[in-house]
Order: sequence, then structure tokens, then C-alpha cells
Amino acid sequence: MLAPMEDVTDRSFRLMCREQGASMVYTEFVSADALIRDIPATVRKLAIDPGERPTAIQIYGRDVDPMVEAARIVEQAGPDIIDINFGCPVKKVAGKGAGAGMLRDIPRMLAITRAVVDAVKLPVTVKTRLGWDHNSKIIVELAEQLQDCGIAALTVHGRTRSQMYTGEADWEMIARVKENPRLRIPLIGNGDITTPEAAAAAFDRYGVDGVMVGRASIGAPWIFHDISRALAGLPDEPLPDSEKFGLLRRQIRESVDRIDEYRGILHIRRHLAASPLFKGIPHFRETRIRMLRATTLDELMSILSEVESLLSNQSL
Repeated sequence: MLAPMEDVTDRSFRLMCREQGASMVYTEFVSADALIRDIPATVRKLAIDPGERPTAIQIYGRDVDPMVEAARIVEQAGPDIIDINFGCPVKKVAGKGAGAGMLRDIPRMLAITRAVVDAVKLPVTVKTRLGWDHNSKIIVELAEQLQDCGIAALTVHGRTRSQMYTGEADWEMIARVKENPRLRIPLIGNGDITTPEAAAAAFDRYGVDGVMVGRASIGAPWIFHDISRALAGLPDEPLPDSEKFGLLRRQIRESVDRIDEYRGILHIRRHLAASPLFKGIPHFRETRIRMLRATTLDELMSILSEVESLLSNQSL
């Protein structure tokens, strides 16, 4: 599954990941308060392409009534699942008590979950973390409590909020959640799934029902091609570099078409900066700087063509 990531999992990227083999995709997370206020940028996040389904729209907030109202609005947008974000660790979300901030107020978390489940007919799922910090890894008990609220599935990121994205994800802790005989709902594991081997190990060693890929997909939607082949027992056949460059060009064009040239290029820079396609190219620093400073579509496409030609010549 493609994890929900702000400024990353827009409609174009979700569709691309589905085409590459992702079984399911999640939208960028949607602020309940902004949705209720009908903020245009937030409302646009609800748009779903038929080809990307199944799709979950993820919402976050810190109060019961706005979350219920937002869930009802989201239901009208027609996703396959409504997901509640109790895992985002960033300060502007968790610091205000939403996202992973809810791990410090479990009664409120459960009240929101129960109310959202009761308010909509769609399946409701939750994504959260092990706990707030090392001394409060409460996920085994919390998983049961969330299940009792009526959620259809649970995703656990194997870090605490205090870890943010540092250190290694604790998959042994995720396995403890799965091994609980009282847990009946599907469990999706998240954290450090960066290779087909890591995805296979998540299923084989830790027994999860699904795996969620986040940061490793940024600038590399083809990771789902590699993982899906590995899980199906097929030979390792990476996409040719020419197809990978084609996917990046498509992302750039669709980002520009969706927003405008200047802001579309700004949006796509995160994917270009993270893409493993450029790793290992000698003396690439100057070219990378040019690529990330490009402000026009023609300029950016020209630089990509230079890089592709360079890689092609290296492989000869």
C-alpha cells in the first residue's frame, strides 16, 4: 500500500503507484477543520481518479464534532475507505493534539474513532504509532481498544512519536500486536519498507496482513513494481532506466497541468531530490542543484534528458 504523505501522494502519483503494482493508495492527509471551512486546497485533495482505486482518504483533527462532520463530507466524495490519522509526528499537527498527538489522550482518540465509525457507512481504518515515546509503547492494548470502536483495519508505524523518522522501525513490536489472539482485524505494518526483501520479511517474519510503503516511494513509484513481483514469486526484473525517466517526466507534466508551471515544479522537486535514480552518478552535485533550481518545464526536461544520456553512456 502507498502510505499517505503530505505534498507527495497527490492524485497523479497515486495513479502511477497503482499502475506500478500498489494494491491500495492513500491520499495526502486532510485537515478536518480546513475541510469544514471549505478551503479550496483541502477540498481538492478529495478528488479520486477511477483508475487509482481502491483509495483511502485520510483525515486528521483533535475534536470529535469536526472529525465527524469531516468524515461525512469525505464519504460524499466516494472513497473506498476513510482512514483516521493518529500517527503524523510533525509539530504543526502533533503539537496541537492531532495526529500522533492523540497518543497522549487515548480517551479522546477512542471517542473520535467511535464517533466517526458510527457516523458513516464506509469502512473506517486507523493509522497510528507504537506510542508517544519509549516509555509509553501502548500499541498492543491500544489496538484492541481501537478494534472495539469498530474500525475495519489498523496500520501501525513501528516508531514512537518521539522518534519521528529516526532510528529503526520496531517490527518486533508490530509482531506483538499481530500475535495478540484478541485482535481480529487486519494489521498493516509500516516503517522501513524500502526493498522487496523488507516487504517479504514483513509478511514472512512478522505475520502482518499488509505492508505500507512511504518515503521509499518518493521519486520512485516503481518500487511497487519490484515489490509486487517479489511477493508473487516472480524473477527480479527492474524497470529499465528509460521507463523510470518516463515516469518522472510524466509526474512533472501532470504536476504542472494540475497546478501551474511554477508551483507544479516546486511541488515535484521533492520527488526529484529523493529519487534513487540519480544516486551513484559521479560529480552529480552541480547537476542536482541545477535540476532543483529549474523554474520552467523546458529547462527541467532538458536537464533530465542530459542526465538520462549520461546514465545511458555509463552503461555502455
